[in-house]
Amino acid sequence: MKSVFTISLDFELHWGGFEKWPLDEAKKQYFLNTRKLIPQLLGLFEQHEVHVSWATVGLLMHHNKTEIEENSPELKPNYAQEALSAYHFMQNTGIGENEKEDPFHYADSLIGEIVKRKGQELSSHSFAHYYCNEAGQSTEQFDADSKAIQKAAQKYGKSLKSLVFPRNQFNAAYLKVCKDNGIGIIRSNPVDWWWNTADGALNESKWKRLNRGLDAYFNIGGKTSYGIDAIKKQEGVYLLPASRLLRPYNPKESFLNQKKINRIKKEMTLAAQNGEFYHLWWHPHNFGNHSEENMAGLKEILSHYSFLQKEYGMESLNMGEILELLQPKAVD
Repeated sequence: MKSVFTISLDFELHWGGFEKWPLDEAKKQYFLNTRKLIPQLLGLFEQHEVHVSWATVGLLMHHNKTEIEENSPELKPNYAQEALSAYHFMQNTGIGENEKEDPFHYADSLIGEIVKRKGQELSSHSFAHYYCNEAGQSTEQFDADSKAIQKAAQKYGKSLKSLVFPRNQFNAAYLKVCKDNGIGIIRSNPVDWWWNTADGALNESKWKRLNRGLDAYFNIGGKTSYGIDAIKKQEGVYLLPASRLLRPYNPKESFLNQKKINRIKKEMTLAAQNGEFYHLWWHPHNFGNHSEENMAGLKEILSHYSFLQKEYGMESLNMGEILELLQPKAVD
């Protein structure tokens, strides 16, 4: 079969780290920069015919607070650590009334642009940045969250088919809930031990994070591309492994920034030559600082994809399109 290049983006803005990121002036500018980059990203993806899954936090799918209240589930996550709850944040810290007043917690206008573009899939990142491996929450609460984001997506005429677990907190026990709520494919974590998320959001060791960082530049992990047989099906849901996190530009890392891009290109080439899948992911807000340098790195990656498309017939599919590709071949 043809090789496949896919990108999934964790689109969160401040919802991706409200419990640890004070929204000071520097952080506000960071997210404003992110918003400005979204149209540029869409233009680049269109130019290179790259199809992308935008795994979007459901709370962003609103224009104002009234819409959020209408779509929020009655059953909310009961985390042992209350600070992890988006609802706790809204009640105690507060958010603005609408997108114009508070562009850090609403993104209705941006999502409207995303869904208009060819090959761009609106995907689930849960309604309220739901953590599936945290103490206190339950499958029933996740089910309520899953129903809430499908309800929110209806305003765009979409029924979500793919999902990315927030903080990559993959939980196999929750796959049946995903299936019951229309999700057919999820992004699963790379096989390397430093991507295991069972420890939860606030208990991850520095050693694990260090190894994740080193693997972006040096070959300490396993092979990142994979054949179609590696895409397993569990509880009726396909598990599409991630290949590589595109880490943001760091001015302190000098030549390592280019080494990171070169490594991704080399892995993409290997996938193209072997008829395999290569799954790149990051957060749009990762480009909020040093935006020009980050975009330059992405342009190099996408140009390389265009080369591989011509040279080896590599194609770009979003997660929903990969689901369509897999379904006729499904053997349970």
